[in-house]
Amino acid sequence: MRPTIRFIRRGRLVELVDVPPTMLLLDYLRENEGSTGTKEGCGEGDCGACTVALGRLRNGRLVYEPVNACIQLLGQVDGTEVVTVEDLVQSGGTLHPVQVAMVEHHASQCGFCTPGFVMALFALYQSTTGSVTRGEVNDAIAGNLCRCTGYRPIVDAAIAACAEPRRDRFQTGINDMTGVLSFLSDGEDVYVGNDDHFFAAPGSLDSLAALYEKHPDATIVAGATDVGLWITKQLRELPKIIHVGKVVGFDKVEDTGHEIVIGAGATYAQAEPMLQRIDPDLGELLRRLGSRQVRASGTVGGNVANGSPIGDMPPALIALDAKIEMRKGRQVRSMPVEQFYIEYGKQQRERGELVTKITVPRLRTDHVFRCFKVSKRFDQDISSVMGAFRFSVNGDGLITEARLAYGGMAGIPKRASNAEQALTGQQLRDSKAWARAFAALREDFSPLDDHRASARYRIETAHSLLGKALIEAAGTASNRTRVVGRREKAETDAAR
Repeated sequence: MRPTIRFIRRGRLVELVDVPPTMLLLDYLRENEGSTGTKEGCGEGDCGACTVALGRLRNGRLVYEPVNACIQLLGQVDGTEVVTVEDLVQSGGTLHPVQVAMVEHHASQCGFCTPGFVMALFALYQSTTGSVTRGEVNDAIAGNLCRCTGYRPIVDAAIAACAEPRRDRFQTGINDMTGVLSFLSDGEDVYVGNDDHFFAAPGSLDSLAALYEKHPDATIVAGATDVGLWITKQLRELPKIIHVGKVVGFDKVEDTGHEIVIGAGATYAQAEPMLQRIDPDLGELLRRLGSRQVRASGTVGGNVANGSPIGDMPPALIALDAKIEMRKGRQVRSMPVEQFYIEYGKQQRERGELVTKITVPRLRTDHVFRCFKVSKRFDQDISSVMGAFRFSVNGDGLITEARLAYGGMAGIPKRASNAEQALTGQQLRDSKAWARAFAALREDFSPLDDHRASARYRIETAHSLLGKALIEAAGTASNRTRVVGRREKAETDAAR
């Protein structure tokens, strides 16, 4: 058991002994290290001013991923290389190609947001090998806000920087850093503190399960994209933190041919390619789930285990009839995802029991799946209503099964059982059956009014999303029903 947090900064090993469990990476950089180029903005992972890059090994390959330092616990960076805007200067004081392009395209005014943009684009620069499109850049900076420059020159700068061959010192030194991070990936259990006040990062699933069974009052942290806000906004005291990010194999995502098995430690970014194999709509949903920074840290397992009624993944998983596996000590059990949610803030999980994996069935040939997210902002916003639908349709056009799941409509992600009954056994193109299903939604849900949406808006939107799913399932092309996320192009690209 190692009582220290270790990571690489500017080519040197940093080893810290006395690390408070809830110390944030941003606070360490600015207050302990004096690296004030990383800015503090919203404190909740929305504005991107605090963006840094973490170099870490993914399947033996070094990748640089953007993260929000304001909600990233310092202990989470154990075993990584931490790169900030100050570190990008090349030998001889030459600016990094991304920085040069930002200057040449006049992509900064007040400059407060600029370091975050630079780091988000640095991660894009490292993750690509050739020219990038304007759409790719827009996705890369969806988690960064600028109030004064405007995005056009920033996007132009990114396109210009990525049009050149990758020759920065991070690329030339990639083999050396891969070796260093391989050495740091020791598989040891990290435990900093004492039994009353600690940050722990077990190296194996057995160690994780044993530690959580011993300390069921501890807070389990995967990406901290939600727990980070408990610290910065709710000012909670969290004396015991157990981080799952070092558990070997906990982030494994596997396609068995008939199902996708997602380890509870797998980030959205890791799970996205596999889930997109199930259906293009899942890829589009994940593209709009948070930002690149959020998806590089947040996990599918954490989204499910958190139990939020407005989480984006649970309705889709429920519609797909996914299963969840949990473990307490050495005892393992599983259940359908839909049974995991009991009522608002309450899940069917015992003290000391943790989510270990999620199994998502692949679609059968008779399945039609659709999912849609509606939010006030297109990018990086919480859903007002999320709808996911899976229909089983036989060769005669008869709906033999309907699974309709919604988020934002109740205190938990929930199926619309009455609407399902109205559609089951009916012809897919039967407009009278549709009308009965629309009416049944009002029996299934009595949504609340809040600052995101009124009850009336929610029920009418739920109606519209089901209608869109049925229209498309009946054969209407998505270029007639959607502004973005059109399925036909995604399906064509996937087939290439």
